[in-house]
Amino acid sequence: MPGSASASCLGPWPKDVGIIAMELYFPSQYVDQAELEQFDGVPAGKYTIGLGQARMGFCSDCEDINSLCLTVVQRLMERNGLSYDSVGRLEVGTETIIDKSKSVKTVIMQLFEDSGNTDVEGIDTTNACYGGTAALFNAVNWVESSSWDGRYALVVAGDIAVYATGSARPTGGAGAVAMLVGPNAPLAFERGLRGTHMQHAYDFYKPDLVSEYPVVDGKLSIECYLSALDRCYSVYRNKIHAQWQREGSEKRFSLDDFGYLVFHSPYCKLVQKSLARLMLNDFLSHPSPNTETGPFTGLDAFRDIRPEETYFDRDVEKAFMKASADLFERKTKCSLLISNQNGNMYTPSVYGCLASLIAQHTPSQIAGQRVGVFSYGSGFAATLYSLRVTQDHTPGSGLDKLVSSLSDLKVRLESRKKVSPAVFSENMKLREETHHLASYVPRGSVEDLFPGTWYLTRVDDKHRREYSRRPLDHDLPAEPELVRSSTAAEVHNEKNIRMEFLSLVITVDDERRKS
Repeated sequence: MPGSASASCLGPWPKDVGIIAMELYFPSQYVDQAELEQFDGVPAGKYTIGLGQARMGFCSDCEDINSLCLTVVQRLMERNGLSYDSVGRLEVGTETIIDKSKSVKTVIMQLFEDSGNTDVEGIDTTNACYGGTAALFNAVNWVESSSWDGRYALVVAGDIAVYATGSARPTGGAGAVAMLVGPNAPLAFERGLRGTHMQHAYDFYKPDLVSEYPVVDGKLSIECYLSALDRCYSVYRNKIHAQWQREGSEKRFSLDDFGYLVFHSPYCKLVQKSLARLMLNDFLSHPSPNTETGPFTGLDAFRDIRPEETYFDRDVEKAFMKASADLFERKTKCSLLISNQNGNMYTPSVYGCLASLIAQHTPSQIAGQRVGVFSYGSGFAATLYSLRVTQDHTPGSGLDKLVSSLSDLKVRLESRKKVSPAVFSENMKLREETHHLASYVPRGSVEDLFPGTWYLTRVDDKHRREYSRRPLDHDLPAEPELVRSSTAAEVHNEKNIRMEFLSLVITVDDERRKS
């Protein structure tokens, strides 16, 4: 079984802890950004070229954060043939808050009821778009800790990104990503290689608890994002230099040492600018860059600039975007599929980019590569970390299964329904007026949802929410409870494996005490 503990785990901690499986959910409808430009009366290209966005997915009033997360979790469990008894930690990262007390995680626990598994740690984590990354770190830390009982961790990042009418609205989107975490993973975290920056700012925040809409200072938010990127990259490089020096190497780290880079993507153009920003950092930190040939050709005029004075310097931006164009094409552009076609999903955004990268490569193309991941959440919190892709890309390997499971992303995107900007605007108005109401029955069409999608059926007079799932078979009626139950044989097998895991964990703990 993928992620199973084995003799390789007998040591200070389990080996190659990371992402074993991924699942992605996005809405079944979208609005075309070029048509939205015309509808909004803005110049052609403002959204499609200026922001780099082609389409934007959105939810009707019959979907909320709970339904998105229910859908993506059940889809991951079903597609990977997993029983709910095999999960020991479930953590949700989201900033879409519909209840100030009850967590999304507790709603998802409905899926676990038939398995009888209630021994599941973890809860919701919130800080703008960073919550999913914090939840992922918590899951990885749990697997590498003395608290681990040998089972998988499951991380869910989900959000509905909506804005009031105006310039920010085209940067919306919606979706959810579920990630299965454990040892022997095809995408393993590189230990000790995280560069984090946390700072106080009001760049994007949601003080009105009755509204879904944020308060946004667009210019400040870009400055915070780029300054956090600078700081995180500096810390990451210092840490990897320290590792290399302990190994006897004096090599300098640069962007060339990443096979690929993915970024939190509020909109695609900012990602391209961010890669250029990292090249600027490489250039300024290099003791003697070659400005005659190579990637830094012709950049000598920028040698003495101060990074903190260049966030909105068009000359610097233009020069380094041109210098990094080839790097962008090779290392980052392919990661923007979901971002370009579905928009900003908030907490799942960077993991949608990771899924896009994996979906558009063969296992052999990405095997052994280091993938840099930059996560940012306003307020603000950010981390740059790296994943190492396993070398094993043989048929049936964990990497082969991961790539195969995501290979249908383009087909799924193309199967969505396009709606007019007028219908999109009506949906936004309906959500604005009703998302906080009690005694409410959603008006959105269930028939437009993808098969297997959970949806909101009603909110009662005490604000309690009820859900049903659209069946996987189009010909079957919807049922309120279609949770896949594990067979007795599956549960028995999982429990035996779990006991073996626990035995190994005890051995690992004994080894720690001895050391």
